[in-house]
Amino acid sequence: MRAAALSSVAGALLLTALAAVPAGGAPGVPGPAELRGTAVAAARAEAAGVEFGTCSDAQDMPGSLQCGTVKVPLDYAHPDGRQISLTVSRVRATHRDPHDGHRVPRQGALVYNPGGPGGDGLYFPLVGLLPKWKRIAAAYDLVGYSPRGVGRSAPLSCQDPEHFFKGPTPAPTHPSESYKRERVAQAKAYARGCARRAGDTLRHYTSLNNARDLDVLRAALGEDRLTFMGASYGTYFGALYATLFPSHVRRMVFDSAVNPDPARIWYRNNLDQSAAFESRWADFRQWVARHDHVYGLGDTPEEVQHSYERVRAALAERPAGGRVGPGQLQGAFLQAGYYDDYWPHRAQALSAYLKGDPQPLIDQAGPIAEAAAEAENASAVYTAVECNDAPWPTDFRVWDRDNTRLARVAPFETWDNAWANLPCAYWPVPRRQPPDVWTGPGELPHVLILAAERDAATPYAGALELHRRLSGSVLVTERDAGTHGIAGGPNACVNGYLDAYLLEGRLPVRRASCAPHPEPRPLPEPDPLPDRQRAARTR
Repeated sequence: MRAAALSSVAGALLLTALAAVPAGGAPGVPGPAELRGTAVAAARAEAAGVEFGTCSDAQDMPGSLQCGTVKVPLDYAHPDGRQISLTVSRVRATHRDPHDGHRVPRQGALVYNPGGPGGDGLYFPLVGLLPKWKRIAAAYDLVGYSPRGVGRSAPLSCQDPEHFFKGPTPAPTHPSESYKRERVAQAKAYARGCARRAGDTLRHYTSLNNARDLDVLRAALGEDRLTFMGASYGTYFGALYATLFPSHVRRMVFDSAVNPDPARIWYRNNLDQSAAFESRWADFRQWVARHDHVYGLGDTPEEVQHSYERVRAALAERPAGGRVGPGQLQGAFLQAGYYDDYWPHRAQALSAYLKGDPQPLIDQAGPIAEAAAEAENASAVYTAVECNDAPWPTDFRVWDRDNTRLARVAPFETWDNAWANLPCAYWPVPRRQPPDVWTGPGELPHVLILAAERDAATPYAGALELHRRLSGSVLVTERDAGTHGIAGGPNACVNGYLDAYLLEGRLPVRRASCAPHPEPRPLPEPDPLPDRQRAARTR
C-alpha cells in the first residue's frame, strides 16, 4: 500500500514540476532529470514526514523548540543515490492572539532562511518569543533549518577551523603587487582545500539544489503549498523556487533582495555591493560627525575618516591585544554597514582606542576562538555555492582591473570583498549558467518584497529587478534607511505590511513605502553589544 501510494504521489508531483518549466527550457535551468528527482524526493519526504523531538542542545533552548531531519538527494539527477540529512527545527503555532488572547487558526508552516550562502536558520523559530513576531507565531508553525552544507546538514569544510581566524591581518585599500600575489596564492590554496576535503560532493552545493531542498522540506512538513520568508541570499534561491515551482507557492516574503539578473550572478553583484558599502560607510561617518560632542572623532565625515585612519595605522604598527590589526578593524566596521544598531558601539570603541583604552575595540573586533568552526563552515558554504552557481573571471588581470578601478572611488570594502571571492577564479568544479528568474502573469501568487533604500549588502536595484521579474509581486521600501534585513525590525510600518500579508494575504495595490526607522542613539558609555550572531556575512 505504502509503495503504491508513494508512486502515485511521485507521479503527481512530477507532472506539476515539469509543468513549471517553460517549453524548450529556460537558460540555465536543468533538464527533466533533476525535476523528476525533486518530485521523487518530495514524494518520499511527504510519506516519511518529519519526526520532531528534542534538539541536541536542548539544555540551552526553550522547551518549545523541536528538531528533526529531512533526507534529500545529494544529486537530484540521481534521487536513489546518496542521501544527506537536513536538520530542521520547529516551534508550533501558539494559536493565541497576543493582544486579546483569542484563539487564532493555524495557517500552516512558515519556513525561513537567513541568507548567506552559509547562514543557519536553525534557531529562527525562537523569534516567536519576541513581541513583534507573536502575531505571526500565533498563526504559523515557525520552521527553521540548516541548508545543505551548513551546521549539522552534511557540513562542508575547506580548511582546518583552527587556522581560519588569522590575526592580526592587514587590509590595504590599495594593495601592492606583492600583496596581490600573496592573496592569489592563498585563493588557489583555499580552492584546492575545498576540493580535497569535499571531494566529489563539492559540485552539489548550489542555489538550484537549495531551491530543490526547499521543495522537499515543504513536502516533509505536509504543506501542499509553501509559505516562505527568505532574507538576503535567501531571496535568490527563493526566487529560483518561485520560478521552478510557482504552483507550489502559497505566500513568499523576499527581505533585502539579491539582484537575480543572471548577468550579475555573482561577480558583478559583488562589485555592486562594494560600491554600495562605500555609501553606507559615508552614512555611518555622517552619523558619528553629528555626535562629535559624544565621541570626539570629528565634526565632519572627513575628520571621522581621519580618526579611523589613525586607528588603522596604529594597529598596523601594534595590533591591539596582539589580535586586532587593520583586517579585524575593517571587519568590525563592515558589520556597521549591515546594521545601524552597531553604530554607537563601533564609534565608542574607536573613541576609546584614541583615548588610550583598546579594550572595547578588542572586544568588538577580536576573533572568537569558540566560533571558528562555525565561521569556517559558513565561509566554505558561501564560497562553494557562489563559485558553483555561475561563471567567474579566471584571469586575475580582470579582477585586478575591475577592483583597482572601483577602489579609486569605493575603497572601504572593495578589495576585502575581492579577496573573499577570489577562490572562484581557480575553482576546481565546472561552473553553471545561472537560471533566468522569471514568472509570467498569473503563474505565481502575489509575493511581498521588502527593501531598505540604502542597503549595502543587497543594493536596492536588486529589489527593483526582482520586482520586475516576478509578475504580481509588490515592493515595500523603507526610504532613506540601510539596515540589511528589515522584516520584524524596528519599523512598525514595514511590520504592518508583513503582518497584513502573512496573516491576511493582503498587499498594497502597488508599490508602497515607509519612512525610515529612527536613527540609533549615541552611547557615551560602553553598553552590551548587539547579538554578534547577526554579524555573519550575508548576501
